[in-house]
Amino acid sequence: MASVHESLYFNPMMTNGVVHANIFGIKDWVTPYKISVLALLYEMIHAEPMALLERRRLNKLILPLQQGPDLSLKQFLMVVELCCPETSFELRCRLSQMADGELKDMEHFFSTLPNPFSDSEVCKTSVVGLFVRHMLLAYNKLSFSQVFKLYKSLQQYYNKDRWPSPSAGPQPELPSSVNEDMELTGAEDTSVNRADGMDREEPDAGPLHHSELCGHDTTGPLSQKQAEYFFARQAYLLKNDENKAMTPAILQNELNNILKFNPDFAEAHYLSYLNSMRVQDIYIATHSLLHYFDRLILSVGEGKSNGDEGYGRSLRYAILNLATLHCRFGHYQQADLALQEAIRIAQESNDHVCLQHCLSWLYTVERMRGSDSLVLTEDSVKMASHFALPYLASLGIQSLVQQGATQGVTANKLLDAMRSTDMVHWKQSLSELIEISLAQTTSIWRMYGKSTMAWQQAQLLLNMNSLEPVNFGVQQNNTEAFAVALCHLAELHAEQGLYGAVSDIMTHLKQQFPPHTQHAKLWMLCDLKIQFERAMNDGKYHLAEPHITAIAALNTTEGLYRKALLLKALNQTSEASKILQRLQHLCEKKKSTEMIIRVLLATAELHWDSCGFATALPLLLQALTLSRQHNLQSLASETVLHLAFTQLMLGTPEPALALLEDVLESILAHGSFMDKGRALLLMARCQVALAGCAAEEDRLAALEEAVETLHEATFYFSRLDCNERLRDVYYLQARLHHALGHSAQRNKFAMLFRLLDQELPLSGATVMTHI
Repeated sequence: MASVHESLYFNPMMTNGVVHANIFGIKDWVTPYKISVLALLYEMIHAEPMALLERRRLNKLILPLQQGPDLSLKQFLMVVELCCPETSFELRCRLSQMADGELKDMEHFFSTLPNPFSDSEVCKTSVVGLFVRHMLLAYNKLSFSQVFKLYKSLQQYYNKDRWPSPSAGPQPELPSSVNEDMELTGAEDTSVNRADGMDREEPDAGPLHHSELCGHDTTGPLSQKQAEYFFARQAYLLKNDENKAMTPAILQNELNNILKFNPDFAEAHYLSYLNSMRVQDIYIATHSLLHYFDRLILSVGEGKSNGDEGYGRSLRYAILNLATLHCRFGHYQQADLALQEAIRIAQESNDHVCLQHCLSWLYTVERMRGSDSLVLTEDSVKMASHFALPYLASLGIQSLVQQGATQGVTANKLLDAMRSTDMVHWKQSLSELIEISLAQTTSIWRMYGKSTMAWQQAQLLLNMNSLEPVNFGVQQNNTEAFAVALCHLAELHAEQGLYGAVSDIMTHLKQQFPPHTQHAKLWMLCDLKIQFERAMNDGKYHLAEPHITAIAALNTTEGLYRKALLLKALNQTSEASKILQRLQHLCEKKKSTEMIIRVLLATAELHWDSCGFATALPLLLQALTLSRQHNLQSLASETVLHLAFTQLMLGTPEPALALLEDVLESILAHGSFMDKGRALLLMARCQVALAGCAAEEDRLAALEEAVETLHEATFYFSRLDCNERLRDVYYLQARLHHALGHSAQRNKFAMLFRLLDQELPLSGATVMTHI
């Protein structure tokens, strides 16, 4: 023990008995809890040989206990007892001997600890050896008065949380994070197979922070090791599994407490920046990001303004991060100015890597602005490949694929480009980019109208084992790629009328991506669109109307489109036409081809309502041209359906049936149940129209064939609960059975039609004016 004067070396930041010894440059200090951990290590070294499973459980528990925050005595002894009851008993006796004895008992304990440099039980380079060495150095630096205060704090620590007897009532419940440790360390079976499999498990890293164990009031500053462990865990959870991280408010309070004792802790400011991004707080995010780089510059080599070291490198990356921050919040002008400054500094420093990052964000900003960034993207890919930066090159190629898909590039060229990038991903083990590639492929197949292929790609992503090392019990399934794939699956199930499966997928999405997380908007918009379509199919327009406001808050274009659909269904033609015209101008500026085609189809349906079938033809031909130019098979098939219906209403059923037969195979293979039902309903009407001018026998056979077609259409509309379409089908079935002389069947379908007609509100869209 160092015999120095207390007034010179005593740290005044001692709080609640926590003695700080970092005044001599030591990054750790002695606390009563760490004395308990030292006692545990002593018992593990000098105790009698224990069972293999108990030894293994304790070994897996050492690192979380050393690096985690201080536990109370009850919690500490409970964790140890679950691993090895005999060791817990010996540990309790040793702590009781020190706390109930005298100061010399604690002194004797430290003198009997193994020396990492001389004793063979503890290796000096091991985790245990370093921990014991730090504690011995910190203890030897204490003055006598500090040792006495440490002893008093040990007594208080022991007496406050004495382990209760079995008759003392229920034992304290541990936090969830400690329970996860106990599941990994104390729930093993005694079988050999279970013990062998335990070696391959990754133990949870233990409790998150002291505030999660003893409320939210910290008892003092964390040591540097504890703080680094806390930062590493929270940053990892924010990236890989945000649900297991602290909530934004609690995490910010903990960071503020840490910064109160050490405001120059750069990592704390960066974690505060990540936490602020979760809640879209631009003020705190900017403040934390700037402070992070200010502290980082002070911690690196001074006197160097350029090169790969020194504050010059930190400065240009600070500006680059500031540009990305503005880009995330939609401040494109500020982002562009920051990027130009980062490019200037990187050019002065001849930093090609920073220049490539700047170029990648430059074309990202240009694309978000709505400008053509194809040339910038191609230059970025070439330069990234030249400087052997596979991550940036792959992101550039995926961006080119995305732009190519919206510009009508054929699927084989896009998929060849994706395949070439996938080879790089697997060689470099870039699992994040593999997930993005699969999600993007799913979206491309959905856009092209190949639902089966989209289904396959989404399932492939969800069943893929991540290449990332899984720590802290994290499951690699909360990235944006997984959210996109699950949303696609939800929409695909909704198109097939499997609303029970949709509900299960949405429940999982809500659990995996809570509303405060950054990817929650994806499933929110998906859920609202499905609910709107379901209400519209069921004819419950009063239920569909509230969803429009929520959809518009998340996506203005989608909200306007669905508002126009609702107004059209309510026969408010003029209001719907105004919204569709406004939406078309907006989509032409954004170059959103899919929405332009949908707007053209909806506008053509408005012409149908006023019996302007001839005036709808130019709109439909324009939509067909756009859909075929951009290889949008699903929209092309839907447009052909509209053209066939228009020709039918113009009195030419033969070309209408020919058009319908050309796309029927594609619709039945990849279309939704709504598209299948509409196609079959239209085919039945064409068959009836053609039967009018046929011979009597051929006419009856055609009517029978139309009845079978309507029966198949009934199956699809029933699965979707589409009562409006069912009403039309029942009406036609009743008319056909009347023409065929089937009185019983006619009365049955007439009754079903009347029940639905009384239930549904009056609508301008009837079987005569829509598909």
